[in-house]
Amino acid sequence: MSNENLPHVLVVDDDPAIRTLIADYLLENDMRVAAAANGKEMAAALKEHAIDLIVLDLRMPGEDGMQIARRVRDQSSLPIIIVSGRLDEADRVMALELGADDYVTKPFSPRELLARIRTVLRRTAASQTLIGRQLDVRAYRFAGWELNIGTRKLTTPGGERIELTNGEFSLLSAFLSAPGRVLSRDRLLEASRLYDDVFDRSIDVQILRLRRKIEEDASTPQFIKTERGAGYVFAVPVEKLSSVAL
Repeated sequence: MSNENLPHVLVVDDDPAIRTLIADYLLENDMRVAAAANGKEMAAALKEHAIDLIVLDLRMPGEDGMQIARRVRDQSSLPIIIVSGRLDEADRVMALELGADDYVTKPFSPRELLARIRTVLRRTAASQTLIGRQLDVRAYRFAGWELNIGTRKLTTPGGERIELTNGEFSLLSAFLSAPGRVLSRDRLLEASRLYDDVFDRSIDVQILRLRRKIEEDASTPQFIKTERGAGYVFAVPVEKLSSVAL
């Protein structure tokens, strides 16, 4: 594999010793590495390099990792692995709900971090393959609702636009691409790009939020139904609108 084809990881941490430790190990294991000490340097690195994944420290002076992660996720779907010295579960859940793909607690072994980076990159590649298969779908319609894939706009039967987070859009797209089929929690975790480790319940939280946006009564859902012990199923017919060839 040529150097240009190696995954390019951006390490963002205000501690130069940790930046060097991570960078050296990744370079030894077939990765390209860029480094940044803060959000400003990160932005410059993103402009200069085609980055495949960001390893981001959660607690830094000034703009912390949570703020940076939120800004990155608002602008792109670039994979993010949060690194933090805090064991607080609330921080982990918040990071994942902001759209981080994984969360690693300090101290960690470089070998573990490398394994997690490779897992996220594989999952991202699989997700992009799935999206590629759906490029011929312009929109989905169900019960008067419409989800436009290109613009990511969800419209109610009355014409009102409903805002969706990246995770909610990915979840709804996964459901609409397979109506009537039971989707496991693992499949939905992959679709919403949450890490399936300790936080399996995160998918339930995302689905509850999605239900609140599309169901008349989220406590008795008609669209997204629970199949106990198996997962969830989208229970109403879905019409797929194909892209128009130009």
